[in-house]
Amino acid sequence: MPEGEIVGRILKESFNGNEERRKWRGDETQRTGQHIAVWVMRVMIGAMWFQGSLWKLPLPVSGAFKFWTEQLGKYAAFDVHKWLVTNIFVPALAVIDPLVYLTELSLATSFILGFLVRPFGVIGMLFVANIWLGLYQNTDEWPWQYVFLIFVQGFFLVTNAGRSLGLDALLSRHTGDREPQGAWARFYRRIA
Repeated sequence: MPEGEIVGRILKESFNGNEERRKWRGDETQRTGQHIAVWVMRVMIGAMWFQGSLWKLPLPVSGAFKFWTEQLGKYAAFDVHKWLVTNIFVPALAVIDPLVYLTELSLATSFILGFLVRPFGVIGMLFVANIWLGLYQNTDEWPWQYVFLIFVQGFFLVTNAGRSLGLDALLSRHTGDREPQGAWARFYRRIA
């Protein structure tokens, strides 16, 4: 099933007929400056992750990805990190490159759609912390850019940014105050 069809089906099933669509469009609580600002920030960080994923396309291994992974092995803040990158990550680039690409693509998708933003915010924070600590001693890098990205994704986590004009808001509105049915629905409600 094509990805567009899957997303369309999720959206279609999220609405309970025309009445739900009218309620969503007319939801005054979503039409605030705060929700719009959070939505813009979330979509822009999602676009950043998408753009960043493109140069990591694993065909078979991105040369730029190999270069920057080797830089982590040279400039990491801690010797154990250097050892891990040099002895585990670099030899396994053919496996790691597609995983990194899919992780960044998933972060982009999550933030742009506003779906599972809180758990992906944690993943993004850990992902950037690895880069920050890996390039910590590189004098050509400005470490505060990574701290900034950690804070932005932490903001998504603590403010539940997916509930600002995102699918998380739509899905939580769909269930309302009633207890979600099924194990997956309860798990989603707990983490999103």
